[in-house]
Amino acid sequence: MIPMVDLKVQYLKLKDEIDRGILEALEKTQFILGPNVSAFEEEAAAYLGVKYAIGVASGTDALHLALAAAGIKEGDEVITSPFTFIATAEAIRYVGATPVFVDIDPRTYNIDPAAIEAAITPRTRAVLPVHLFGQPADMGAIEAICAKHGLLLVEDCAQSFGAAAAGRMTGSIGALGAFSFFPSKNLGCYGDGGLVTTSCSETAEMVKVLRNHGSKVRYHHSVIGYNSRLDEIQAVILRAKLKHIDEYNQGRRRVAHLYSELLAGTGIVTPFEDGKGVHVYHQYTLLTDRRDDIMKALTGAGIASAIYYPIPLHKQDVFAVQFAGLTLPVTEDAAARCMSLPIFPEMTEEQVREVVGVIKSAL
Repeated sequence: MIPMVDLKVQYLKLKDEIDRGILEALEKTQFILGPNVSAFEEEAAAYLGVKYAIGVASGTDALHLALAAAGIKEGDEVITSPFTFIATAEAIRYVGATPVFVDIDPRTYNIDPAAIEAAITPRTRAVLPVHLFGQPADMGAIEAICAKHGLLLVEDCAQSFGAAAAGRMTGSIGALGAFSFFPSKNLGCYGDGGLVTTSCSETAEMVKVLRNHGSKVRYHHSVIGYNSRLDEIQAVILRAKLKHIDEYNQGRRRVAHLYSELLAGTGIVTPFEDGKGVHVYHQYTLLTDRRDDIMKALTGAGIASAIYYPIPLHKQDVFAVQFAGLTLPVTEDAAARCMSLPIFPEMTEEQVREVVGVIKSAL
């Protein structure tokens, strides 16, 4: 059996450090916003090249609190990608704003900058690009559009911890960045967790207030906030893993490049690296007209595969009425033909060759 991601092999390599850290945290009994949360926030900020990193309860909360802290509200429009997990659009709705979905680049699957500019209206307040599958969006072009039109730039970095665009880490380019530490992520904990990044002291302070019931001083509440604090135990795990994130990402790149080399000439469209940034391959996603045949063969051989994402956001039931009649052909084509193969830093060459062998037999 080859899973999409093997979390156990990574845990076993760090077992002593993680187990020891968890036991020490239990001994100290500082479970809410304890010393490991503070230390992780400092370490993550230093790694990402931002002044502030604020731990929150999930990647979805990171997006929500980032938009709320930035003042996005009812009546505002936020331009984003329809080819992503629904949390991106949920966060926009949580603050009362309206998501505006535009089409994607056919090679990177990230939001198309030209489509962003065409969708701007007097109500547009922000652009929320997603660094999908670990490939940074075209941030140079998107930054220029935001500067030209006076728009807020917020990055969805849920799948891109450690990725870089033109020498800058994702999460350090926009006014805010939002990360997820879901277990399968490049930097993942053993539950839910998230992070908001910014270099603005006022914005950072607002995120801290919002994550803690709208309170800066205990039992004094200045705004309606939320209960969204990164867990101390999860921070222990993240601190242990953060030391190895570059190694993990390089392992993913090794696996991805071997896949692409072995799949050359099969007619499958393999992932594209645009050269403007460093792709960290949260997923290895390809396009094929033979998706059903390939996935059936992989399942029969005990090999996992997945579709990210089968239904674009503008076609989801929750948005169907609002976006009835909206056609985004590149997104819809990608959703109809995309599939993802197993990828994790510890994946062996033998495992990659086994996956590719089954695919070639299916074709």
